[in-house]
Amino acid sequence: MSLAKPYLDVPGTTVFDAEQSRLGYHLNQFCMSLMKAANRERFKADERAYLDEWPMSEEQKLAVLARDLNRCIGLGGNIYFLAKIGATDGKSFQQMAGSMTGMTEDEYRNMMIAGGRSAEGNRRVGEDGDAQAHRQPQGRSANTPKSN
Repeated sequence: MSLAKPYLDVPGTTVFDAEQSRLGYHLNQFCMSLMKAANRERFKADERAYLDEWPMSEEQKLAVLARDLNRCIGLGGNIYFLAKIGATDGKSFQQMAGSMTGMTEDEYRNMMIAGGRSAEGNRRVGEDGDAQAHRQPQGRSANTPKSN
């Protein structure tokens, strides 16, 4: 039985709760494997073959291959584990976060220095703020309700 999750209606936010943890267990374990140099080398040599060693869903594997971090999060990935993919690719956390918002690294850094995104238009799914799914590069997240 799932608990009530009032936070599902916050745009641009996926809370890493127990359900997300279960969903992304193998994805996150794969990410942790990238802490070892030998595993990073094997992954970079043949990404698909390395991913196929993990009992992840096909959708999770495709999201990793596409480096669609927003989708990975929707499929149970935890950003702190997913950061290992970025590090393997030579990306900083700031570069990764920028890519997840459709911003350049400089744009993302400047936004964060200025206080982050405004809450205006971003308090609930369906408003028109810049954190809403229709304004993001990857579109709707896994937790965004479909509109009719």
